[in-house]
Amino acid sequence: MDPVVPWYGCAANRLGGIAVPANSCEAFASRGSSPARPRCARLRGPGNPPHGSTKPLAQVMLSAMANNSDSALDKLWKEYGLVFRDFDDLTLARWMAQTLGQLQGRSWRLSHPLLGSYRLAAQLAHQRQVWLKRLANPPPAYLEAPCCRAPFLPLLTRDVKEAGLICQHCNETLLPFDEIPEPARQELGDWASEYEPIHAVAHWDEAQKRAAEDYDEDFEDAAEVAEQLLERLGHRIAPLLLEHYPAVVWEDQDECLAVQPEDFGLR
Repeated sequence: MDPVVPWYGCAANRLGGIAVPANSCEAFASRGSSPARPRCARLRGPGNPPHGSTKPLAQVMLSAMANNSDSALDKLWKEYGLVFRDFDDLTLARWMAQTLGQLQGRSWRLSHPLLGSYRLAAQLAHQRQVWLKRLANPPPAYLEAPCCRAPFLPLLTRDVKEAGLICQHCNETLLPFDEIPEPARQELGDWASEYEPIHAVAHWDEAQKRAAEDYDEDFEDAAEVAEQLLERLGHRIAPLLLEHYPAVVWEDQDECLAVQPEDFGLR
């Protein structure tokens, strides 16, 4: 069976558009006596495309799911997914419908364990086309996704202006950015424009690093700003989408800047 993998990997790898230098994922020692901040190589998940890939997001994710990697992380996620592979289609559909009810009414971190479980089940259900079989009814608040006809559960990422909202079931674009309702679209556009140059610090080429007075310090400063911006995304912006959708998932890490979910809380 093909492995089911989570979404990890930097924006450049997921969507293309930023040529990542070959050494940009090496371990990075921060300034002063603070502990070293690991770069994105340690945090990327299995199956991500090579640096500078220009594959669209859906192609990246589907190729990752079809890649029979022997990496330790890939094996771990395949092990996690075994419990759902033992479900028949009816049991899987009922579990997902019940879980959607538990997700309703909140914005969720992508790193939340319940979301991790749901994503494993959702990607397996997509492979089996479980939602097309109409074996169980999701909560009525969830409309049908136009991309795969599964329940409408959007993922909000830092690439929202390019990728729109992403479907948690098929990893295709669920809703283009231009179709996101206001005022959330304006807030998201402003936020993404502010975040883009901060994230880009992790992908400076050698000439840009040499031109900086202290790249180590610039990297640490960018990571601290990224934490603040991600906190704003989860605390203030993602909940705006709950006026239109029953639940929202938002990306709560930046692996290229070594910002992890535990690095910031929500007020």
